[in-house]
Amino acid sequence: MSTSTLGTSVPQVTARAKVLGRAQYAGDIQIPGMLHGKVLRSPYPHARIVSIDTSAALALPGVKAVLTGADGPRVCWGTHHKERRILAEGVVRFAGEEVAAVAAVTEEIARDALDLIQVEYEELPALLTTEQALADGAPGIHPGRDNVSHEIRFARGDVDAAFAQAHLVHEQAYSTHAQYPGYMEPMATVARMDPDGRLQVWTSTQSAFLARARIASVLELPVSQVRVIQATTGGGFGGKIIEDANNLIASLLALRTGQPVRLVNNRLEDFVAACTSVPERITLKLGMDRQGRIVAKDVRILADCGAYSGLSAEVMHVSAMRSDNMHRLQHVRSHATLVYTYTPPHGAFRGFGGTQMLFALNSHIDTMARKLDLDPLEVHRINAIERGETSVHGWQVGSTGLQECLSQCTDAIGWKAKRGKPGHGSKRRGVGIAAAMHVSGNRTIGDWDGSTVVVKLNEDGRAFVHCAEADMGQGAMTMLAQLVAHELTLPLEHVHVVQPDTDSAPFAIGSLASRVTIVAGNAALVAARAARDKLVAQAARLLEVAESELELADGAVRVRAEPKRKRGIAELARTHIWRHGGEAIQVSGTWDAKTTMFDKQNLMGNIAPAYSFAAQAVEVEVDTETGQVTLVDSFVSDDCGKALNPQAVHGQSNGAAAQAIGWTLYEHLQLEDGRIANGNFADYTMPTPDALPMLRSGIVESNDPNGPYGAKGASETAILPGPAAIANAVFDAVGVRITDLPITPEKVLAALREKHHA
Repeated sequence: MSTSTLGTSVPQVTARAKVLGRAQYAGDIQIPGMLHGKVLRSPYPHARIVSIDTSAALALPGVKAVLTGADGPRVCWGTHHKERRILAEGVVRFAGEEVAAVAAVTEEIARDALDLIQVEYEELPALLTTEQALADGAPGIHPGRDNVSHEIRFARGDVDAAFAQAHLVHEQAYSTHAQYPGYMEPMATVARMDPDGRLQVWTSTQSAFLARARIASVLELPVSQVRVIQATTGGGFGGKIIEDANNLIASLLALRTGQPVRLVNNRLEDFVAACTSVPERITLKLGMDRQGRIVAKDVRILADCGAYSGLSAEVMHVSAMRSDNMHRLQHVRSHATLVYTYTPPHGAFRGFGGTQMLFALNSHIDTMARKLDLDPLEVHRINAIERGETSVHGWQVGSTGLQECLSQCTDAIGWKAKRGKPGHGSKRRGVGIAAAMHVSGNRTIGDWDGSTVVVKLNEDGRAFVHCAEADMGQGAMTMLAQLVAHELTLPLEHVHVVQPDTDSAPFAIGSLASRVTIVAGNAALVAARAARDKLVAQAARLLEVAESELELADGAVRVRAEPKRKRGIAELARTHIWRHGGEAIQVSGTWDAKTTMFDKQNLMGNIAPAYSFAAQAVEVEVDTETGQVTLVDSFVSDDCGKALNPQAVHGQSNGAAAQAIGWTLYEHLQLEDGRIANGNFADYTMPTPDALPMLRSGIVESNDPNGPYGAKGASETAILPGPAAIANAVFDAVGVRITDLPITPEKVLAALREKHHA
C-alpha cells in the first residue's frame, strides 16, 4: 500500500547518492582523452593589454591549446548589456578578468603553462568607487557611454504632500557590502564535441537552458548544436545562473582542440571569478503617523555593479521596489542608480536585492517605532499588507502569513519579556525583529513564467519525470517526485526525476526567483493527472466499466463500488502499449502563471503568482568592553504556503538564516586597490558552527490559491530579515545603531564611544 509523503518530512531523493559519494558533479566527470583547462587572469583592475606572447606556453610538452582574446569570438555576453568578451582583448576592466586560457593533458601542466604566458600591460587609472565613477569628467569605463549602467525612477501618489502631513519623518543612509556565495562546489564544467560534432556540456548551473542559450549565442552556434546537462550542483545561491565565464571558456577550449576539456575552479579562482552580491548605499526617508502607519516613503539607491552589469540591474530593481509591496502604501518614490567601477562584477545572490533594502527598511522601522514610543512589532502589524489586497505596484496578494510569522517568531524568542531589558555589567542583551517578503515566480525575463514537466510510465509501473528546473541542493527533485507519487498513488521510491538535459527535457527557465515549487510543481500536477487519466481509460477498457466508476488508489485503478476489481499501474502501462494502436504512457504538462509582466514605463504589474513572507526574531549579547556581538538565539518563521516537505523547508530556513548571519557579522569581501584581498576561506570569515546558536525555525502555512496544494517558495525569503533583526537587537542591548554592514566589534566600540561623548 502506498502512502503519500506530501506534508511529511522525507530525506531528499538525491541524499543517498550524495552521502555515499556516488553523485556525479561536473568535476567528477572523466572522459577518455580529456584535457584540463586553466585560466590566466589580469593582475590589474584597469590596464591596456600591450602584447601577449604564448609561444613558450605552446611549446611546453602536453599543452594542446593556448587561447587569448584574439582567438575567441567577437560576440559579447551579458544579461542587461552585452558587453563582456569570453577572454579580454585590448583592455582589462577588473583584477581577475580572464585574459588567456590553456588546455593541457594534466592540470599541473596547464598551471605551468600559465606561468609561461608573457603579457605586457600598461596599467591605467582605475575608478574603484561609485563616487569616483560619477565624478565630473570621469572617463567612461565602457566606450561610448557614461558610467551609469542602469537607472530606475518612479513615483506613486503625492509623496511630498504625504511627508508634509506625517507626524514623524526620519531619514538615514545605510551601506551594504558584497557577499561571496560560499557554495560547497566551485564552478565546474566538462565540455566535449560529441560524435555528431555537437558541443556537449556538463556544468554546475541553475538553468541548463539559459546556459545553452548563452553558450550558443557567444560561440555563434545554433542552439540545437549545443547540449547542456546539469551535473549534480553543490549549491548555487544565485551565483550559478548565467554570470560566470567557466562554461563559456571550457566550451571554447573544447571547440578549438576538438577534445574534451575539464575546467574546475579552485577556491582561490572561484573568489575572483564568481559574482558577489551587489553593494548598495541606500538613503531611506519614511513618514509615519502617530500610530506608526507609513504614510510616505522615499528611496535613493547608489549601487555598484563592478566592471560589467550582469544581473545587477535586475537586483537593484528588486531593492528599489519589492519591499514596497509588503506594506499598505500609497505614496512612494524611488531613484536608483547602478554604476560601473573597475572592480570584480557583482550580480545575483540569494534574496536578489531584498537583503540590502530590507536591512535598511527594518532598521528604519525599529528606529521610528522607538521615536514614537511604540513596540516595533505593532508597527509591523499595522503596516502589513493583507490577503486579497493589491499593493502600490499592482501586486495581488493571494496569501500572506506575515502576521502569523510575526507572532510565531516573537513568541519563540520571548519578545515581551526580554525587550528593553539589557541587564547590567559589560555584557548586555537585546532582542530584535524584522519582516520580509519575496516572490514565488517572476514574469520579467519575457512574457512567460511557466514550466513543462513530462511524466513517463514504465512497464514496471514506475514513473520517470523529465524536467529542466534545477535542483541545486534545495530539493526541487524531491518536491517533483513527491507530487507525482502523490497523484499516481505510488511509493516515493518508484518515481525517478531525471537530471536536466536540454536534449531530452522540456524547456525550462530554471531555479531562480523561488519559482520552482509553484511553477514546476503545478506543471507536475498537470502531467501526473494526465497520466492518471490514461491509466483510468485503459482500466475502463480492461474492466469493461465506465471511467466514472473507477478510482486510482494504492498503485492501482479499481472499481469504486468493488475495490477488489482492479488493475495495477504496471499492468495498465504494459497493456497500454501492447494493443492495437497502442503507445507508452508519456504525457506532458505545462503551467504558466496567470500574472502580468510590468510595463516598462510605469513598472506596474502583478509579476508573480504568489508572494512569500517571513519574519525573524533574534537575541544578541553585546560585550561593551570588546564590541563583540554574539547571537544567543534566533527564530525565523517562513510562510511557504504549504510545507510539502517540512524537513526541507526547515533546512532552507536555517541555511538562509546562517547565510544572513554571516553577511551581518562576519563576512566582508575586502578590496585593496581594486583587488580582492581575502579571496580564500582562511581570510574570508564565514560563520562556523561555534559562531552560531542552535538555529530554530517555524513554518506558517497560508495556503496560496495558485500553489500546488497551496505551496509557494521557501528558499530565499528566510535570508531577508536576519541582518536588520540583528542590528535592531544590538540597539536594544546597548543603544547604538549600526547602519553600515557588517556589524564589527570596531564599529560597535566606535558607536559606544560616540554615544558616551554625546
